[in-house]
Amino acid sequence: MPHTVPARTRVVAVLVLAVCLIAGGVWLAPPGLPSLGLMAAGAVLCLTSAGMGLRRLVARRGLDLADRLLEGFIEQDAAASFVADADGLILARNAAAEALFPETASETLAGTLRAVFANPTAVLYRLQTRAAQDGAARADEVTRRGHVRLAVHQMGELGFLWRIEDMSERPHAAVGAAALPLPLISLGRSGTVLFMNEAARALVGQRVKSLDRLFPALPLRPGQVNVISTAEGLRDVLVAEFHGAAGRRELFFLPADGQEAGGRASGFDTLPVAMLKVAADGRVLAANQQAAELLGGAPEPEATLETLMQGLGRSIVDWLRETAQGKTAQKSEFLRLTRKDKEIFVQVSLSRVVEDGAPILIAVLNDATELKTLEAQFVQSQKMQAIGQLAGGIAHDFNNLLTAISGHCDLLLLRHDRGDQDFADLEQIRQNANRAASLVGQLLAFSRKQTLRPEVLDLRDTLSDLTHLLNRLVGEKVTLTLSHDPVLRPIRADKRQLEQVLMNLVVNARDAMPQGGGIRIETEVVTLDAALQRDRATVPPGEYVTVKVRDEGTGIPQDDLPKVFEPFFTTKRTGEGTGLGLSTAYGIVKQTGGFIFVDSVEGSGTEFTLYFPAYQPTRSEAPAAAAPVREAPHQGEGVVLLVEDEAPVRAFAARALRLRGYTVLEAESAEDALKMLEDPDLRVDVFVTDVVMPGMDGPSWVRQARQNRPEVCVVFVSGYAEGAFDEAQPDIPNSVFLPKPFSLTQLAETVYQQIH
Repeated sequence: MPHTVPARTRVVAVLVLAVCLIAGGVWLAPPGLPSLGLMAAGAVLCLTSAGMGLRRLVARRGLDLADRLLEGFIEQDAAASFVADADGLILARNAAAEALFPETASETLAGTLRAVFANPTAVLYRLQTRAAQDGAARADEVTRRGHVRLAVHQMGELGFLWRIEDMSERPHAAVGAAALPLPLISLGRSGTVLFMNEAARALVGQRVKSLDRLFPALPLRPGQVNVISTAEGLRDVLVAEFHGAAGRRELFFLPADGQEAGGRASGFDTLPVAMLKVAADGRVLAANQQAAELLGGAPEPEATLETLMQGLGRSIVDWLRETAQGKTAQKSEFLRLTRKDKEIFVQVSLSRVVEDGAPILIAVLNDATELKTLEAQFVQSQKMQAIGQLAGGIAHDFNNLLTAISGHCDLLLLRHDRGDQDFADLEQIRQNANRAASLVGQLLAFSRKQTLRPEVLDLRDTLSDLTHLLNRLVGEKVTLTLSHDPVLRPIRADKRQLEQVLMNLVVNARDAMPQGGGIRIETEVVTLDAALQRDRATVPPGEYVTVKVRDEGTGIPQDDLPKVFEPFFTTKRTGEGTGLGLSTAYGIVKQTGGFIFVDSVEGSGTEFTLYFPAYQPTRSEAPAAAAPVREAPHQGEGVVLLVEDEAPVRAFAARALRLRGYTVLEAESAEDALKMLEDPDLRVDVFVTDVVMPGMDGPSWVRQARQNRPEVCVVFVSGYAEGAFDEAQPDIPNSVFLPKPFSLTQLAETVYQQIH
């Protein structure tokens, strides 16, 4: 549509005319003061005219930008979209807006929406004020057209982008009884018809506003057959009345064909919605065909709702009694059916109706199994993520403590000979500190924040090297057999971590067979032509190497299968397991880029299947040369700047390096280290710094310091894994990573190798 600004055009024309008259007066006037005044006035008007022209140009550009937005974005939007200025003048609209509002040609947004909102100005002002403050705003309104969602986004100085969505067209927008394919009307306190669903409008043929237009004979008789005026004439319907909040009532019109004695409709059985008639004490009075299919069969005589479903935090009987007495708001509950063949969740909506003068309850059942499954998957992923973050944080703190414990133990061992009576006690301290470090490593493996050293592996060689240890682990009652694919492809993984995964699986298989049995490990190359969907995971198409660990043990109960990879979950007795074995395997496999699945049948055994992507070498890769083996140095020389915020770790590292002959400068923060380096005469050979510290982190201060000292090498140490801060760690040349906890020898050797 063309865009014009007629009012501004007239103003500009008047200003141009005024400028011309004043310019003529200046030319004709005699020299002197009047001439100067006219010139000044002319200058002011010229500036004003130029400003108006500039504003008109900006407005024109704004309109052009709006047109481009239409072409590139909102024109393809299915929702009605408008671009309007701050005054509500419509600059542009898309095709959906033209189709939704064909009856109005107003140039303002308020005039266009007057067909939807009773007072559009107030709604638009409220949303535009919020959008001006927050950048965007949104509101859901119930209008004469139904449920409408109005959203606005600020577009800088251009104006605002408005979107109007008709939510009543969405299948999921209708909630509760309004979504049923049954005629439904909602009444206010005075009996005014507030709402009619599509089925009711189709039945009646028009939108009515009062009951007398709908029922020829009043008063209404809920629970009985009433005569209703429809588009095809008078018709008998069974009216079910539901009492809502704030005095509202909902009326359902049920088929009344083939009435039984007493006015009850046999059409209840053929309703396309699962419904139950329930007494206030919980007895199921009737169930239609849809409900019987959902329940797995017709309820037994005298069956109660409590025997058919479960899951409320309180007694179902209390819920039914309070709803029948009108003491509680009518809201739906999610319950689990007590079916033995499969797990089904239902959303149950209870409504109080009067039948034959007595109150009963109508329970509407909707299958919510898929919804609850998605909810469980989301909760599980959130829980696993939270536990992973907690595990990573705990591991960091523990690694700092273990570094100080094992480090000072190393310092004490240097002053004691093997014949000393304290030497054995110190060895026990160091060994238990190493065991604690291994446990922390399992936490890091679960949280996928450990440092992996991947290499190209042939699983046949890896399992061959591991067979002797695995045979010792399974004992004499259990036999271990291996089976390999003759054309097995290599994979890329951390050999040490992969061995830990296999040992964890074999140990679990052994513990599942206390009387003995067989464990079989199979490797195979599998090609997936299509994505494999399984256990909330999607395995992309491609070539994989699978490892299957199968046992003949007692199996895992079906209820426990979804929880086997959770940390600290175990079916073993107290003291027999930590519950970290499978969660560690899960973390290592996922960090490697693979997948792990479990299948189990109680009494028949369990099978774990691991998928690893087959290694695809690139042309640019060349075989790595073997690193020279270097013995740990006894003495070194050079200046080390040690930056560590943990005082115990800093004290141990400083003493360890001084014992090796290094000159050590200590700093407890990055800021202190940079202040020390301001001295140009200070010579430093190597930086040993923690990565995560209060204030400036390790990579940041090292990068700043190496602007003036580019030759200094770096040793990063951290209780986190090396890959946990790849965004915060820049590519710093001549730097290495040393994970905590480290020993005295490891620290000294790393510093020696960096300097030399």
